[in-house]
Amino acid sequence: MSVDILAIGSHPDDIELSCGGTVAKLVQQGYKVALADLTQGELGTRGSRETRAQEAEAASKILNVLTRRNLGIPDGNIQVNQENLAKVVQLIRELEPRLLLIPISQDRHPDHGHTHQLCREAWFYAGLEKIATSLNGVPQKAFRPDRYYEYMQWYESGVSFVVDVSDTFDIKMKAVRAYTSQFHNPESKEPETVLSQPEFLDLIEVRGRYYGRRIGVNYGEPFLSFFPLGIKDMFDLVQWKK
Repeated sequence: MSVDILAIGSHPDDIELSCGGTVAKLVQQGYKVALADLTQGELGTRGSRETRAQEAEAASKILNVLTRRNLGIPDGNIQVNQENLAKVVQLIRELEPRLLLIPISQDRHPDHGHTHQLCREAWFYAGLEKIATSLNGVPQKAFRPDRYYEYMQWYESGVSFVVDVSDTFDIKMKAVRAYTSQFHNPESKEPETVLSQPEFLDLIEVRGRYYGRRIGVNYGEPFLSFFPLGIKDMFDLVQWKK
């Protein structure tokens, strides 16, 4: 199986919260999109690994992605080591994505920063012929995606471009709300967290509106790129209009 885009997050719901609108838009544009969670989110205050797996499956169906994987790395212990690096390299070589979407390098949750480093190193090492991996006993070929872009999570960093997700923002929020254990639910008896406060989902919407208005549309999702961004026509850029 080969895909066009592989989005990777630390925990189930990270991708939906950060770039779910972009994922939904890419799918609608006809691209083959895959998602991968490094952990099962088992250290989360609310929910369990079983409920979060069910929620991730439901969210994936809403986004209509081709496949979703979980690499089973321990939550709260995403070490940048050879074992975990091999898992991500193996996944990249199996799916052969043209683009990776990964977290920014520094964030409130340490797992997010560790995920960034692991994915960035795997992006490079997956292209080295002499690093051997196999899938189901069959040796894999070296493969490196064209590039990776970094999505924003709790912290915000420099923005290289903003994707217009006005047409898919409702799909994003529906996918986010599939994680009923994590977000505001007045019937829940579990402890409250920052994410379970009713204002948290309002913050996600406000952020979407903020970045959307920065480019003159209703909703947007920001990304950071350390690669130069080439354009063929300057009038293709989405900008504020008078």
